[in-house]
Amino acid sequence: MEDYLSITSLNDFIFCPYSIYLHNVYMDTDEDMYQATPQIQGKLAHTSVDAIKKKNNNSISSLSVISDEFSIMGKIDIYYQDKKFLVERKYQMKQIFKGQIYQLWAQYFCMKEMGFIIEKLAFYEISTNKMIPIDIPSKEDKEEFRLFIKKVKNYNPNCNILFNSNKCIHCIYCNLCDKTNFENVYT
Repeated sequence: MEDYLSITSLNDFIFCPYSIYLHNVYMDTDEDMYQATPQIQGKLAHTSVDAIKKKNNNSISSLSVISDEFSIMGKIDIYYQDKKFLVERKYQMKQIFKGQIYQLWAQYFCMKEMGFIIEKLAFYEISTNKMIPIDIPSKEDKEEFRLFIKKVKNYNPNCNILFNSNKCIHCIYCNLCDKTNFENVYT
């Protein structure tokens, strides 16, 4: 059986492919060792959705989703059935990054493959109580996503990594990374 990628790892891969390796190395350790304020806030945002885990006539929360076509799996935040509307919650979004878009597209493709009808996508920014609409992926977007998944699956952690000091200092694994000597901004 082919390995399935976690939807959450898609944004991490764009931020730094090596961070996925570090996550797997440290995932069985105490999270306080590496988690920073942004991750704690994000976890709290998802905890409130996960705690609800409701399914009623209007919405489904924290649904596990999977796509055999893309070999990805994960969870959605909220799907409003009556509005055919998929929403990903984020604590704060000063800027929308491609990895976040890929996460939402991944949820969309999983749900479509599972038989759900989705007509609208959005991010919900918790800190501002703001909905940020995102276009449904086009055929070209789907092909871009397919190529991105292929890139993630073919990644070799031993290859040369282009480090970006601005990204590194904001990486929760920065102080644990064997590839840099930067200190992160959260210490």
